[in-house]
Amino acid sequence: MHSAVVSAQPVLGHRGGLALAAGGAVLLSAKVVFVKLLYQHGLDAVDVITLRMLTAGPLFLAVAIWTWRQAPRLRTVDLLRVAGLGFIGYYASSMLDLIGLQYVSAGLERLILFLTPSFVLLLGIVFLRRRVQPRQWLSLALAYAGIVLVFWHELGSFGRPNLAWGASLIAVSAVLYAVYLLLSERLMQGMGAVRLVALAMCVSTFLCVAQYPLIHPIERLLEWPAPVWWLSLANGTLCTALPIFMTMMAVRSIGAGHATQAGMIGPASTLLLAAWLLHEPVTAIQLAGTALVTVGILMLSSLQPASRPAPLVP
Repeated sequence: MHSAVVSAQPVLGHRGGLALAAGGAVLLSAKVVFVKLLYQHGLDAVDVITLRMLTAGPLFLAVAIWTWRQAPRLRTVDLLRVAGLGFIGYYASSMLDLIGLQYVSAGLERLILFLTPSFVLLLGIVFLRRRVQPRQWLSLALAYAGIVLVFWHELGSFGRPNLAWGASLIAVSAVLYAVYLLLSERLMQGMGAVRLVALAMCVSTFLCVAQYPLIHPIERLLEWPAPVWWLSLANGTLCTALPIFMTMMAVRSIGAGHATQAGMIGPASTLLLAAWLLHEPVTAIQLAGTALVTVGILMLSSLQPASRPAPLVP
């Protein structure tokens, strides 16, 4: 897998890399729509994440096995770090996101997760004493103003119960993923992004499957009808594994900066998909808030070092 990704760099070209990044962002954003459809079948967050990882996990396991013998060889301490990152970034973060998604719209959930780069910046300020440019503060102000606008609009117009609770859980999910990104920077440089993500997702798969019989009877998995399994298969493959590797290939081809810019299509695509498949209303205020968040994060991303970020997967 690693060699295939590297060899794809000259073949893709700039347009191909942009298309991969944009396509990966659209597929990753579609996850929220599939989750909402699964909730309509009576599943809860534990059901959804277990079925998601049962379908996505084997793909990441195959990649983990494929990259296992790459240099450098992993030490026990490296594996422990990967396990911790898998717990924080792909288990705890995803669980909180899915629980919160039961109470908020698809569009608001995607916008809150879209703030992850801003949380990375804020955590870097607090714990790493990183310096901040005035334009970065402006970008944060724009992004958070957009979130507040969409949140108050949904609170006043749609009357969703527990909206604040759901939004808070998703915000904590984004913060946890920001912690994952900060902690994984050095490890990712040493062992490679593909191998790190594959191993961390294997840890998440194990945790999701292990927790299930503690919360639900195992027979519950066999009771779901075929549409649930088809939706879960799409969620695990098309909206999880595939966009992760598409984004990684795009980053290798055109760089993190251009890939991030192409990924800005994510929140807008979520609004359109939610309106089409979930019949969620799209209002002028939602579009304005989405535009503010997108512009703010775009400004912030353009000011960040051209690092190799991991895809957003919560």
